Parts: sequence; structure tokens; C-alpha cells
Amino acid sequence: MNEYNFPENFLDSLNEEPGFDRENFVAAHENIISPTSIRINPFKESILKTNEQVPWCAEGYYLDSRPSFTFDPLFHSGCYYVQEASSMFIDHILKYTRTNKDEPIKVLDLCAAPGGKSTLINSAITSTDLLVSNEIIKTRVPVLCDNLNRWGTANTIVSNNDPRDFSRITGFFDTILVDAPCSGSGMFRKDAAAMNEWSEANVNLCRQRQERILADVYPALKEDGHLIYSTCSYSYQENEEIVDWLCREFNMESVRIPIYKEWGIVETVSPEHKAWGYRFYPGKVKGEGLFAACLKKKQETDELPVFKTKGHQKLALQEIELIKQYIKEPDAYYYNKVNDDWLAIGRAHKESLDTLQRHLYIKKSGVRIGKLMGNDLIPDHELALSLYINKDKVLQTELNINQAIQFLRRDNIEINTTDKGWSLMNFEGHALGWAKLLPNRINNYFPKELRILANAPSSSL
Repeated sequence: MNEYNFPENFLDSLNEEPGFDRENFVAAHENIISPTSIRINPFKESILKTNEQVPWCAEGYYLDSRPSFTFDPLFHSGCYYVQEASSMFIDHILKYTRTNKDEPIKVLDLCAAPGGKSTLINSAITSTDLLVSNEIIKTRVPVLCDNLNRWGTANTIVSNNDPRDFSRITGFFDTILVDAPCSGSGMFRKDAAAMNEWSEANVNLCRQRQERILADVYPALKEDGHLIYSTCSYSYQENEEIVDWLCREFNMESVRIPIYKEWGIVETVSPEHKAWGYRFYPGKVKGEGLFAACLKKKQETDELPVFKTKGHQKLALQEIELIKQYIKEPDAYYYNKVNDDWLAIGRAHKESLDTLQRHLYIKKSGVRIGKLMGNDLIPDHELALSLYINKDKVLQTELNINQAIQFLRRDNIEINTTDKGWSLMNFEGHALGWAKLLPNRINNYFPKELRILANAPSSSL
């Protein structure tokens, strides 16, 4: 080990990297605390104590200190997401490359868990656009679903597939984000344990895996579509060399993203194809290590075969009419039933959903509304957090901070009310979940797997 206990040979391996300043880099790791940043959900208005704005993301803000987000009800209601500031640069790329906002697009976040970049993409696109959030590792899918549920939108599909599975849907996506698994050196300041995993051999293994992932998913990108590639690594092999490889193997065209000098981002050019890349170094930016690049596909893409929709279940119109009562602007959505659960997704996305279900394993589509028992709805937690719930149809109960924490713990709560039935439990007007108000008690239906288990700290957001 050497300076700051960096892995052996690590600093030496970066000496020739574009923009690397060894002294500044070491000082940033030794003397500067990793900043805390959040990104506000633009669909859920709330009053948050924010400070300095992240310069490359309009919804991103730095906090003066790191509070206990676990005990902030607004976090659980999806009013914001805790996200590292450098990674918010993807928002800037998305908005720059979106030249025609009137033409709906389909976006794939290939390596999506835990969901930070997926919620970022979801904020940058419109309701007529579609986001497919894919997670390769099955055990990481639930946390991805939970974070997208909090965001509350109905234009997202979650899948659990290997990148090669997407080659079946040629030319389907307008934009693909590959935030690739990497050697993780950009996270050393936030996660010192990551240094134990770093080695030059691991860098080379990561590069091979990155090439396989990109080659596998490449057919799914349409002609003139954009590939956004990012890592949290400083290693040249995983960054500029990968961009050169994409240009060489697939004749991709580099896209230069405009940046401002005061942001502190280092703009790089790959040696072989002069492709643009963007490096984030702690000490130069207020954030962690990141590399990002954007490329355009120039090769013609075979058209996706058109299939006639057949074999779909015959949906009970009477049940659909009951479900529609709980949805704002209900005719804008397509309703489908999975086992006993009713789900809704934007009607504009029905054809895409049919295509994806034919070729991929779909974990979740749109918003899960709930189950019908006779003429009564047993509402799902997703419906509570969604932007589309018809709040005129359901009871609502406003909680104070102590009651909200009790609810999020799944504890018993005492409320002075004569209301009876299913009720949205709100904090500062934002739904946290469901409870059933009974004459002599309140049944708490906050999901067990999401409940707060930790002890409350002395500070809050």
C-alpha cells in the first residue's frame, strides 16, 4: 500500500491518464469528505432543505451534511433520490441528444439496479416515452422495482435479462445507457473497501466483460440511436479504449457533449478514433470518479419483425371499469392482469409491452393497482405512490412526523378519526402507503420488506 492506502501500482497506473493530477487527486481523498447530493423528483412537489445546485443537473442538489434519509418520510414517498452528483451527468447527455421532444422515444437502462440512473432517465423523458430498466442479477431486481415505484410513473418496464437477450429486439431502442460493471476505482473515496478489489488483472477482466455486454446489446439500438457508456473507473482500458473499440468494431460516431470549464470536468479524446469522453476527478469536481461518453449508431439495423397480437387473456370489462375508478384520466391507460393483480401502463406503450413480453422476462410493467375482491379493491403499495391515483376516490389521512415514522416502522399508530376503510397515509401531502381504518384499530399495510428497522437518529433532513 502507498499514499492514502491506495492499492499497489494504482496511482502509477493513472499517471498518463488524461487530466490526472496526482497531488490534487491524493489530497481530495485524504482531506475532502465525499459530498452528499440528492436529486429531486420533478413529479412530486415538496419543500426540501437544499443548498447548492449540481451544475450539470437541474434537479440535483448538494446538502451541507448527510442526514438520516431512512427517517425522512419524504424519501420513502419518492420526493427525491439520494444520488452521487457525478453520475447525474447522464441527465445532461440525455437532454442534449434529445433533439426532437415531440417524437416519442424508447430508452434502455441495461444495468439499472439500484435505480438511480433509471429514476434520472424517467425524470428526463415524457409520459409518451418508454423506459425499460433491466437488471442482469435477479437478486438486485427488487430494489430496482422499489425505487421506480417511489418515483411513481407508469411509463417504465422492469426486466431481468442478460444483455444478449436484447439482440432479439433489433433496432427497438432510441437510446441505450450502459453503466457498465467496472473495477470501481471512482468510488474509492466513498467506499474504501472497494480498494481491496482493485487490481490490474481485474481491470482487464472488466474490460473484457464490458466489450461482451456492449456487443450483445448493440443490435437493439436503432440506426442513428445513441449509446451512452459510463463507468465509475479511472482506468484507460475501461474508458477511452472501450470507446475506440466501439468506433472500430461497429463504426460508431462520437458525439461531443458541451460542458462549461467551471464544471471541472476533463474532456478527453481517444487515441485511435478521436472520440470524445468526459472524466470526473474528485478535487476537480464536487463528486466522485466517473467516465462517460456518447456515441451514435451509423449502421443500418434490421427491422424488428411485426407480430400479430394473439393469445392474450380475455379481460373482464366489468372489472376494468371498477379498476378505472381509482385512476386519474383512466382512458389513457392499458389495463392487464397478471395472476390476480391488475396493472396499468400508458396506452401508447401497449404495443411495446407486447413485443417485450414476447422476447424478454418482464418483472414489472407500469403501475400495479391491486386485486379485486368482488366489487372492492385491495389496493397495492405501487398505487399509493403513483402519480395516477384518483385521490378523490380514496380516504386520505395526514400524519405528523412521529406518526409517519411509526407507520414506516409498521408499528401501531393512534389517530383520532371516525373514517373507515382503506386510507392513503400521507406526510406533507405525499402518500407513504395504505392503512385500513377500522372501528377499534388501524391495520398498517406498509410492506414488511420496506419497513424501517433501524433506531432513529437525533437529526433529520
